[in-house]
Amino acid sequence: MDLAIHFPNFTLPGGPAALAPTLAATARAAEQGGCSTFTLMDHYFQMESLATSFDPMLEGYTSLGFLAGQTERMDLGLLVTGVTYRYPGLLAKIVATLDVLSGGRAMLGIGAAWYEREHRALGVPFPPVAERFERLEEALQICRQMWSDNDGPYEGKHYRLAETICNPRPIRQPRPPILIGGMGEQKTLRFVARYADACNLFAMDPGVVEHKLRVLDGHCEAEGRDPATVRRTIIWAGGDALADVSGFLSTMESYAALGISRVWVSPPGDDPERWVGELAAKAVPALRDL
Repeated sequence: MDLAIHFPNFTLPGGPAALAPTLAATARAAEQGGCSTFTLMDHYFQMESLATSFDPMLEGYTSLGFLAGQTERMDLGLLVTGVTYRYPGLLAKIVATLDVLSGGRAMLGIGAAWYEREHRALGVPFPPVAERFERLEEALQICRQMWSDNDGPYEGKHYRLAETICNPRPIRQPRPPILIGGMGEQKTLRFVARYADACNLFAMDPGVVEHKLRVLDGHCEAEGRDPATVRRTIIWAGGDALADVSGFLSTMESYAALGISRVWVSPPGDDPERWVGELAAKAVPALRDL
């Protein structure tokens, strides 16, 4: 199992002027500590479950471009891109650009989006959930087509592209990996089986995750896909991993036994660089042995 860092909190000492150096230092600490991946959120307002909508939030892909110049080895992405925020053809171009400028380290994390307040506030259409999932499926199809040899048109219910040219193409082969975030059994996990390279589940309980993985396996079988070709990942929802590293590692053993091969954790305090460096030193070697 490898360790990934998810950076969600921009309310940090020093205000806006400190965000760039703090974000860069945290990413470098993660990379030096052996973390595999560094992700940000795709929001324009901070989530109200974490702070308030008036707390700081940076735009995700702009920030990833900055981090591409601060790091050399880690994968970079959003956990996860909201399908409603960008037209899919532009999203494919943005991720391809990140991949080229990072030397082949971009990943596309994507989901159906949910934060209605920021949509309404900034004038971004927020269709009903069924339509958002229709748009998610079309966005997945468009990204895969734009990163392929097919630069012809795309005709969908919601999106129509006269051409799907994407030059330069991503460096990563055969394309940047696609991760779909969410636990929905009827649509989300079916889309994982049909289009994605990885799923990302909330690590609320090993029993819940085990059930979701069985559902995913069933969708893979229905799609004629080997379930082993889907990477299984989780985002840790159990509190401060650094406060009880042995307990965290013990729990990760249970998830590793289910086939989970990557866990995302988030620095909870005002010194994310120190937190990430300490957790990586204590957890990365042990996680690699699971």
